[in-house]
Amino acid sequence: MAITKSKGVTETERLLADLCDRTFLKLWSYPNPIKDDGHELCDLLAVFEKHVFIFFDRDKKLAHTSEKDPQVLWDRWKRNVIDAQTKTAHGAERYISSGRSIYLDGKRQIPFPLSIDVNEMVIHKIIIAHGAKEACKNFSEANIYGSLAIEYCGGRNQSQHPFMICIDKENPVHVFDSHNLPIIFNELDTVFDFSMYLDSKLQAIATLDSLMYCGEEDLLAHYYANFDENAKRHFIGTKDTGINAVMIGEGEWKGFIALDQYKNTKHANQVSYLWDELLQKTSQNSLTGKLLGHDPLSGRSAIHEMAKEPRFMRRALSEKILQVIQSFPEPTDVMMRHMSFMPSFSSNKGYVFLQLLTSESIRSQSDYRKKDKPFWKLHAELQKINSQI
Repeated sequence: MAITKSKGVTETERLLADLCDRTFLKLWSYPNPIKDDGHELCDLLAVFEKHVFIFFDRDKKLAHTSEKDPQVLWDRWKRNVIDAQTKTAHGAERYISSGRSIYLDGKRQIPFPLSIDVNEMVIHKIIIAHGAKEACKNFSEANIYGSLAIEYCGGRNQSQHPFMICIDKENPVHVFDSHNLPIIFNELDTVFDFSMYLDSKLQAIATLDSLMYCGEEDLLAHYYANFDENAKRHFIGTKDTGINAVMIGEGEWKGFIALDQYKNTKHANQVSYLWDELLQKTSQNSLTGKLLGHDPLSGRSAIHEMAKEPRFMRRALSEKILQVIQSFPEPTDVMMRHMSFMPSFSSNKGYVFLQLLTSESIRSQSDYRKKDKPFWKLHAELQKINSQI
């Protein structure tokens, strides 16, 4: 069955939809879902396994040249954009937690195609705030990009400083802006990498009395710079239990992307998008109803497992695929096959890449199907590999 997705109503919503389509893939990301009362739930809802990402996009221009008091202008903008959307985000979380129906269309005829386990889900509330970048840059020469500063704190959710947002650490939301939205999604462009970042951030928020940073991109640079060798993952904050507050200064991201290590990693990752292309083509065929066999949205499937791979693992898998393709023998007048086993990031999973080649002269023979028939041997070999994973 074909699924028709909204593309977003406004220009910024369409940008968000495009970024999420690349990060969560087209099968797990849906703009403008509708509640059972006919009202919009959020601007975009993405669901992958236990992770539920609720996005709210707001574009409201904050004057960057005005004779009015900047504090007054900021307070009004913050109430209309950040505070209002935060309240809506908490409401959307309550709605999803209630288990009520979600639809893809205003007539409420197309149900949301992904199941949500309200007992196991982890909800991420994400606000995209557009319109303050130029005003923020004009307010302070120290602000490099015009990003909003953020502090997660408890019991005093009322910063009086323009372009500084205090967020309740007991009920946190994530706030991205016009500058760092594409950075976050272009860097953390797999559901694994994005959810790991948000999980690490939430852990730091819960552990520290205060987490403060000058822009989400600076927090991302801090995250990349900290790696736990034992846990084999990046983290935010510090391992020193005697420290209860962390502040990340302006310019961390600018310095980080100038490093050769960063540039080399970005270059090496280019091959990994072969994996993404395979997933997106299959996702598109599923959405248009052209995909035969198992429906990826009905439960565990090959494409679902492939989508769980982090960026660095997609690089290794793509390199292996290209290697075996390039090393496959030149066409001859005999049938050839080759199977390659490729390990997954998950220890209990692996991939089998099967190559089959027959010449045009063989395929044109009347008994070609008989020659092609004994695939039970291949099945036996696949079963043997599966038992070893």
